[in-house]
Amino acid sequence: MAKYNSLTPEIIATLTKIVGSKYVISDPEKMDPYSRDEETDPRYQHMPEIVLLPETAEQIAEIVKLANKELVPVVARGGGTGLAAAAVPLYGGIVISTERMNRVLEINTDSMYMVVQPGVRTDDVQKAAREKGLFYAGDPCSGDSCFIGGNVATNAGGNRAIKYGTTRHQVYGMKIVSPQGKILNLGGRLEKSTTGYALDQLFMGSEGTLGIATEITLKLKPMPHNVIDLLAIFPDIDSAIGIVTKVIKAGITPTCVEFMDNGTIRSVEKFLNEKLPESERGHYIIIQVEGKDEDDLDDKSVLLDELCMANKALSVLVADPQKIWHSRKAFLEAARAESLIQSKEDMVVPVDQIANLMNQAATLSAKYNMVTRIASHAGDGNVHFHVLKGDMPDDQWDKTLEEFQKQIYTLVYQLGGKLSGEHGIGYKRRKLMEQYTPPEELEMMRAIKKALDPNLILNPGKIFEMP
Repeated sequence: MAKYNSLTPEIIATLTKIVGSKYVISDPEKMDPYSRDEETDPRYQHMPEIVLLPETAEQIAEIVKLANKELVPVVARGGGTGLAAAAVPLYGGIVISTERMNRVLEINTDSMYMVVQPGVRTDDVQKAAREKGLFYAGDPCSGDSCFIGGNVATNAGGNRAIKYGTTRHQVYGMKIVSPQGKILNLGGRLEKSTTGYALDQLFMGSEGTLGIATEITLKLKPMPHNVIDLLAIFPDIDSAIGIVTKVIKAGITPTCVEFMDNGTIRSVEKFLNEKLPESERGHYIIIQVEGKDEDDLDDKSVLLDELCMANKALSVLVADPQKIWHSRKAFLEAARAESLIQSKEDMVVPVDQIANLMNQAATLSAKYNMVTRIASHAGDGNVHFHVLKGDMPDDQWDKTLEEFQKQIYTLVYQLGGKLSGEHGIGYKRRKLMEQYTPPEELEMMRAIKKALDPNLILNPGKIFEMP
């Protein structure tokens, strides 16, 4: 790992000249929110030396050039909604916040694309598209607070990934500042390209280690007008998860297939202080499906009802969309209300192995007397398995969690899975990443990082360590 220099008065003066004194934060109390993301364990919090709020790509480029010259680490930050400490400044230095770069620059309704700055909230991207009669398909559960730039940096997933894919499938291209301070345009408004390496795809999901997005061109789609949300309640995990492949094999491509176990349902119900349908029994599968017209939607709804009931569903209800999706998206906050410290596992396995993973994880949880809450993007194999610390003593928590993770991730990789489906690696899962990723893959990733960021100044210490 590189050795970094601290900020001097001279460097601070130059940075101030770049962005303007109004947009420099150096007071410790005001910098404190920039020392963490949504990870609540204080061990993953680190203070920056300074926070900058630039307005243009050119300003960010000047900051990054200066950081290279002075060997000062730089961390780009969006909405701070990450769960893996990816935006935490481990080595102090500079935090670049994109909160001022919050404009929708263009919406083209004929060609169906939108150009935005990275600090636009995802929810605002969706609203801006909707106001023009169009649809932005990205839908992470933190959409009301996360920034689109962070979605790109982490390749955020969300509820609609089964039909529309993750963030990388919603992006045509982007303008970025490279780790050496050059402004580049990656990708393009094209349907296909085999012109050299797909650098835009490499950038997306790199968690701010390979560049900083300053402008993003997003794909838009026609607004779906015939949509229904069904809530199927199942007596056990196997019958609930088993419905996913049966729906796909029946020729239906759902927009969303979400799972909540009964413990999570009750947790959310308590947190929202709102009765949820039939919460006293079973597990939820929420299925959203679109139809070409009302008749097509009716046919799909009838078929889904039949498939669920044949798979031992206790009942199938037409859900109130606002209520059921508010409940699903409250999962993280509800679990946090139960325990401020928790381990937010974000495993992904082949879809046909989800039930196997959940059942064995439940067995392990019982073995270690750990309280868990489970929600899953069941349609794409992504399982959010939150282990709650509660009143467990710190030393017991650390030891038990380490053993639990060892066994659960050994199982995940045996099932053909990976550490993270959408939350990323950041700092929190770095050791697990190095433990479970084949050495040859790590070597290739490190070579890419070193080639593009020879001074290792951009978001150092994330995803993996550099020798």
